[in-house]
Amino acid sequence: MHITSAGRTDVGVIRSGNEDSFRMIPDRGIFVVADGMGGHAAGEVASEMAVRIVADEIHSVRGLTDDQVAERMRAAIRTANGAIFQRTLTEHDKRGMGTTVTALTLFETRFLIGQVGDSRAYLLRDGRLSQLTKDHSYVQEQVDAGYLTPEQAPKDLFLLASDGLTGMLEDYQLSELLSPDRMPQDEVDALIAEANRHGGLDNITAIIVRIDSVEAPTQENVTTQQTPARPR
Repeated sequence: MHITSAGRTDVGVIRSGNEDSFRMIPDRGIFVVADGMGGHAAGEVASEMAVRIVADEIHSVRGLTDDQVAERMRAAIRTANGAIFQRTLTEHDKRGMGTTVTALTLFETRFLIGQVGDSRAYLLRDGRLSQLTKDHSYVQEQVDAGYLTPEQAPKDLFLLASDGLTGMLEDYQLSELLSPDRMPQDEVDALIAEANRHGGLDNITAIIVRIDSVEAPTQENVTTQQTPARPR
């Protein structure tokens, strides 16, 4: 699989600090967006911990089965959650901090998305934008797996975004700004500029991953699994 990717975070128009974080490891096919919450810069700490720990825990999924990849994604999110929660217990000024997490991993001819919260993942295919994740109002893990065939996948676009983007722009507006013929960095910049033009009420983070080619054929099916997060 060959990809082109870009990401950026922006403070927006209203906020004085940025509590969003993102991490990209393109050579491993790992992309993570997090939107933190909590005073005294605690949200920034939580989101940074989340993207770092999730990416490090996923590490590499080469050679793993679908079930093993899904379990690694769940374990990565739980590890990040545990580390953040532990820090709220040991540091007084971090009490109450938390974060969303939306992570994408690409492997062989497949993709998998893990999510907690209301940051979103989208797929643009053949000009149609589909939201792959569900917004959670309570702590719940979501893991979605899908396949990318050589016939369908070239020029597919994945968008990972915090609600600073999706809260300012409707899906049809996102779709109008996305095109596989543009470079991902240009699209990220255009999305953030448009969100700021519409008010920029929150921090804005976007990652775009364009699938340029997929070599091996595979069966076409999609599985979805949802499991409640373990109680603390």
